[in-house]
Amino acid sequence: MEFEELGIREECGVFGCIASGSWPAELDVPHVITLGLVGLQHRGQESGGIVTSDGDSAQTFKVHKGMGLINHVFSEDNLKKLYVSNLGIGHTRYSTSGISELENCQPFVVETLHGKIAVAHNGELINAKQLRRKLMRHGVGLSTSSDSELITQLLAFTPPLENDDTPDWVARIKNLMNETPTSYSLLMMHKDIIYAVRDPYGNRPLCIGRLISVGSMSGKGKKNSETEGWVVSSESCSFLSIGAQYYREVLPGEIVKISRYDVQTLDVVPRPEGDPSAFCIFEYVYFARPDSIFEGQMVYSVRRRCGQQLAVEAPVEADLVSTVPESATPAALGYAQKCGLPYVEVLCKNRYVGRTFIQPNMRLRQLGVAKKFGVLSDNFKGKRIVLIDDSIVRGNTISPIIKLLRESGAKEVHIRVASPPIKFPCYMGINIPTKEELIANKPEFHDLAKYIGADSVVYLSVEGLVSSVQESIKARQENQNSLKTNKSRVRKIGHCTACLTGEYPVELDW
Repeated sequence: MEFEELGIREECGVFGCIASGSWPAELDVPHVITLGLVGLQHRGQESGGIVTSDGDSAQTFKVHKGMGLINHVFSEDNLKKLYVSNLGIGHTRYSTSGISELENCQPFVVETLHGKIAVAHNGELINAKQLRRKLMRHGVGLSTSSDSELITQLLAFTPPLENDDTPDWVARIKNLMNETPTSYSLLMMHKDIIYAVRDPYGNRPLCIGRLISVGSMSGKGKKNSETEGWVVSSESCSFLSIGAQYYREVLPGEIVKISRYDVQTLDVVPRPEGDPSAFCIFEYVYFARPDSIFEGQMVYSVRRRCGQQLAVEAPVEADLVSTVPESATPAALGYAQKCGLPYVEVLCKNRYVGRTFIQPNMRLRQLGVAKKFGVLSDNFKGKRIVLIDDSIVRGNTISPIIKLLRESGAKEVHIRVASPPIKFPCYMGINIPTKEELIANKPEFHDLAKYIGADSVVYLSVEGLVSSVQESIKARQENQNSLKTNKSRVRKIGHCTACLTGEYPVELDW
């Protein structure tokens, strides 16, 4: 819950769509992309943009961008600007590396030797400053403060061995990957093709879906329904609302070509020898929607396992388990199940009070928590509560909630946090407070229970989080290996835990 209060957030989400078969297509590509971006709205709420094309060699790109939520930016009148289209890519944004202005809205469009390209990017380049200087030394002017423009300009560079008449997009993308190791999941559109790319460490998510008829989605169509198009998204949670089925993830380092005909892997760029993958573990903890699938497992299931592991690591004598609504609910259910206590709601959330609500005077500021939560006192009066939260970052958000529960009759309030304490900044696309602001780095952390007014406080360990995330991945890999006659070694699994441990997947040069 404190992640939400503090605005700790993912940088953005990307979404692309291409119609299958003969063109012009009957598929309403602009509306599909808009709905896809609505499904990714939790990843970015500052701005949105869509670029579409009919796929013709004339390269007429249609663009609309704006500040605000997707449904506000893309009204019916604005969507008319994006027709007639057979393919397109879209983006919804929070700013981390670039300031929040319209000029930084993606996708970016640039003219190259071989026509226009459009690029949408999720992540943050760890060596953006060096790349900016390098591009400027080569005479490339930059019009925005976003590192996504750096990616666009690097893709516009002509590789040394490229034929003037035939663009080698694989070589250009690999050149980008050689220039910066992480962090990016990106979509690039050129003529009638969408390229989907993840950096070799796989730090940010990206997956592919297959558009089928609505009748097929409801089970009324043919078993092997015809493919109406392909979509690619930061998260699979956006697929159901547009009539798409989850197809597969884009692998770390993979360059995928998506056309009207099929989905094709062009190359997979390896990591340095021995380096494991580094998918951001906080996608599981907080950033992703619980119905998304990463690495073959649903986020909701991982969060529930985190709660179960937390019950093993930090049991306590209590009467009931509850949660601060509502991102920690799966973990609370897992904790309750593991320790055999009932799960009971103690708070109900007012969904219409945002964190930017203006507090005109001291009295209303002091009532801030009461504005956001109603208390279900009949459920816990005179009882000992285990309250599960997904985070305690600064420590000043949970304290008023504990006070509210005590004043409403709670006998004891024990806090259990379904993630480890955040101790370090992120340089790969997550907006985290400075190291000095984090409660885990302050003297108060040594007696955190007293500081926030709880009877006890325990975080999930880093090892517990990693094991909860990797449990089903390892089991699946071992099962696949056991089916092979020539047993190969199980692939080394890795996740980025830099904000928890200070161990970054690549060496930082500044």
